[in-house]
Amino acid sequence: MPKSVHSTRHKMVAAALASQRRAKGMSQADVAKVLGRHQPFIANIESGERRVDLVELLDIAKIIDLDVVALVRDLQDSPD
Repeated sequence: MPKSVHSTRHKMVAAALASQRRAKGMSQADVAKVLGRHQPFIANIESGERRVDLVELLDIAKIIDLDVVALVRDLQDSPD
């Protein structure tokens, strides 16, 4: 199993977060503000430069209405 932060599943998480954020009509700065963080925090997650931990994922998912259960199912079905 590759240890790269850029594995297929990490890319899927980043893409899901970015896609849902945009679908909600929110900017990275909007999400960061709700979290009490700076915009680069979200940018780094969405670009794959930073891995998101479970608590952060849940916090972000709540803000952007991302279905984490569906995301996890997709990740489980991914070969990587």
